[in-house]
Amino acid sequence: MRYAYGVTTALLLAGSALTLVTGFPAGAQVAQNDSAQMQAVVPRAGAPASFADLTQQLQPAVVNISTRQRVKVQNNNPFAGTPFGDLFGGGQGGGTTTREAQSLGSGFVISADGYVVTNNHVITADGQGEVESITVTMTDGTDYPAKLIGRDAASDLAVLKISSSKPFPFVKFGDSRKARVGDWVIAIGNPFGLGGTVTQGIISAVYRNTGSGSAYDRYLQTDASINRGNSGGPMFDMQGNVIGINNAIFSPTGGSVGIGFAIPAETAAPIVDKLIKGQAIERGYLGVRIQPLSDDLAASLGLAKKRGEFIQSVEPGHGAAKAGIQAGDVVVSVAGKEVTPEQTLSFIVANTAPGTRIPIELVRNGQRLTVNAVVDKRPTEEELAKQSFDPDAQDQDDSFGGKSQSQKQNGTVIQQSLGLAAIPLTTQIARQLGASDDTRGVVVTAVDDSSDAGSKGLQRGDIILSANYRPLTSIADLEAVVRAAKAENREAVLLRVQRRGQPAIYVPVRLR
Repeated sequence: MRYAYGVTTALLLAGSALTLVTGFPAGAQVAQNDSAQMQAVVPRAGAPASFADLTQQLQPAVVNISTRQRVKVQNNNPFAGTPFGDLFGGGQGGGTTTREAQSLGSGFVISADGYVVTNNHVITADGQGEVESITVTMTDGTDYPAKLIGRDAASDLAVLKISSSKPFPFVKFGDSRKARVGDWVIAIGNPFGLGGTVTQGIISAVYRNTGSGSAYDRYLQTDASINRGNSGGPMFDMQGNVIGINNAIFSPTGGSVGIGFAIPAETAAPIVDKLIKGQAIERGYLGVRIQPLSDDLAASLGLAKKRGEFIQSVEPGHGAAKAGIQAGDVVVSVAGKEVTPEQTLSFIVANTAPGTRIPIELVRNGQRLTVNAVVDKRPTEEELAKQSFDPDAQDQDDSFGGKSQSQKQNGTVIQQSLGLAAIPLTTQIARQLGASDDTRGVVVTAVDDSSDAGSKGLQRGDIILSANYRPLTSIADLEAVVRAAKAENREAVLLRVQRRGQPAIYVPVRLR
């Protein structure tokens, strides 16, 4: 879970036990939100005096999703390095072990033959293990084993399939492009394991950009209460159409404070359709590192506020570099579409088919010019994560602050012993940190301020080149040095640390 004044992925819990009431003849395969049925439930002029009839009509198609997972975790063997180390299955190094874990969330049925839509994070094991089984529970308490049909990490969507001899109650996607600020909506899901729960509110903003920089950072914002367990559940308009998929919240407490986010139906529906058909999800990619045009940046360039995005760096060999785009350029439009906070460069390009040639209007040194770029195929999220590292970005590692459950970057050996988190150094990250391509080591991603590493001044973006004079090429190398030091009853390890623009220095860090 990602909380603490940030956009948080709200994993939803639950189960439910309400009688399925459809109001249709037995065996009729009509969507629960069929427009003809909705006209009898909701006055076209606006919200009804009660949401009871609307809820009764829609709730049978909303489901609880639970998974069983096998997750690999790092052993913390107190006897590592002693003759008793092997007795605990970890040997000298502690190693890893596998434990069972569960996740809970919501979803909704979109066809009579049992296709179910939910969030990808509801049915994945945080990238650390494998999902063994998925169970879908209907509102009447009936359980169905579910098969994963397809998932897409970039948009955080997944499609499951359940089967039965009888048709399932289902709902349909609506047109989120018609959503307006102030429109009534209701959210149905399974927060905190309480079972089917309904909340109501209004659309607070359309196409809200949360600042995450992702290609799909474009949400419907609502004040309808969304909590843990609501993830993957539907957000309905007053005609009973699914206009959003509940996905995240902004919260200083971990609970709903009236700022929730849903993936718009216009984004979700085409991706869901491709997942059902087994088609690959291909997105466009230019190969640039960008930043929003802040007030100060716009003022320094003499440009209008909130129009365009600033190019921080260009990756060699990709579409932007080949088109002649340079660091310091400001992209103001792509393929005739203006770049704004609501329609970002990432969103426009990601939704452009690879191989497409597009005109890009930009500002360079106060002059406007147009270049033509051929869009590349966007790498996977895993490949992008290995390529990118921003030393100035807000730390989102949860090792020392309880922030993000999905961004643990190394085992507990380093975290507990050194008070820091790290990732392997790649060529791309080395360039971003101002190091040469042949630099080898690991990159610090977070430091516990209460640790000796914190008191010695280590910080995010530092490169650890060696530990106890042993060159590092992986996290495992650093873990091995820590274990060996503990086995020899050493109280500290000697790290050689390089920081941008400074010579490498040796820093002794006490073990905890």
